[in-house]
Order: sequence, then structure tokens, then C-alpha cells
Amino acid sequence: MLQSKATEDITKQNLKECFAMKMNAASIKNQKAEWEALGVKLPAFDHEAMTAKTKEHPVWVHFGAGNIFRGFIAALQQRLLNEGLQDRGIIAADTFDYDIIDKIYTPFDNLTMMVTLNPDGSTSREIIGSVAEGLRADSSDAAMMARFKEIFTDPGLQMISFTITEKGYALYRPDGSLMPVVQADIDEGPAHARHAMSMVAALLFERFQAGAAPLAVVSMDNCSHNGEKLQSSVMTVAKAWA
Repeated sequence: MLQSKATEDITKQNLKECFAMKMNAASIKNQKAEWEALGVKLPAFDHEAMTAKTKEHPVWVHFGAGNIFRGFIAALQQRLLNEGLQDRGIIAADTFDYDIIDKIYTPFDNLTMMVTLNPDGSTSREIIGSVAEGLRADSSDAAMMARFKEIFTDPGLQMISFTITEKGYALYRPDGSLMPVVQADIDEGPAHARHAMSMVAALLFERFQAGAAPLAVVSMDNCSHNGEKLQSSVMTVAKAWA
């Protein structure tokens, strides 16, 4: 128990020192020794170059910027970047909780501190830097929507993916009628889309008009027939606009 308590105290002190550091793009570039002295693993790739290249020609947009995305999907992309198997990261977007972007992504240059509890009770820490940009999918924000259109009309974009939970694909109320927000999206057209599926349908329409370059649309949510739910919801909105 004494050894366990001592280890716990060291871990707590180490975490306090980590939190005292300012996590941003500048610190992981200019304070590598300090981070590594605290036992924090840093991105093994040129974060600045990756960010610039991703913004210029994005390949992957992910909707649903929460912890599942940051701790698993973004971490896997970081592994590919670390091994030199990819040269661009992910653009993260949120269609519902804009505070995630404004308070968690933007202030820290889209970096995440991932803390893993190991089987022996110790912890390992890694700064995940595979997210190049964080965006609010807010149709009332003209600048944000202009950026989304720029991304979606880039023929080099390869995939959009989702972790928005099963309810994020839902369009209907229990009585079988469309949710008011979805009905409003259908009535007002693509330019004013608010529901996640309406937003995606509108952006896919922008891509179609810009040349219809191929694109993988992938649900990564842990729900039965996730791809079918995504397809059905997007097509329902698109057909209503047709």
C-alpha cells in the first residue's frame, strides 16, 4: 500500500505540473523538453506543416467532436501521422454543442491531452495533435459556412465521418411526424439547414454542384445499421428539397 500511495502522489504531482503548462501549438514546438520531462508524449510529426497542409487541401471531416472522437479516432490518425503513413489530419466539426469548439478546441489550438489508465494503475499521457481545425456547423455563421463550402467543394476531400450518437440521425418524433427543426429545414431550404442531417445534405449538394467528386460518407457510431440510418436521413432531406 505504501508503494501504491507513493506512486499515486507522484502521479498527482506530475499531473499538476502538466496542467501548469500551456498546451498549444507553440509550446509543443518550443517546449518539447519540458513536456517530455513530465512524461508527456508529443506528436512525432511536424504539427505546423500538417495543419497548414490539411487546411489547404483537406481529406477528412469528422462531425461529432466529443471525447469518443478525440480519444479514439483522432488518436488513431495521430498514429498514422507519427508513422509517416499520412501527411494530413482531420477537420473536426460539431453541429450541436458549439462550446466544444469554442472552449475546448480553439483555446488549445485543437490539441487534446489524452490520459490513459494502464493495467498496473499508472497513467500515460499523450498530446493528440491530429486535428488541424475545429469548426462550428452553424448555418447562421456566414464565415463558418463559407469555410465548410470551401472544404466540401475541394475535390481532394476523401471522407466525412460521424460520431453524433444514434439520436443525431433521427428526423422523426414518436408520433411519426418530422421534428420541427427538420420540417423547418425542408421548408427553408439548404441555405438555412440546422439539423445535422440537413447540414450534411446541403454540403453534399454543394459538392455535387462543384463537380460531384466522389466522397465516402461513414457513420462510426456504435449503433445497429449505422450506415443505413445515415443514408436514410440524408436522402430523406435531399428528396424533400428536390
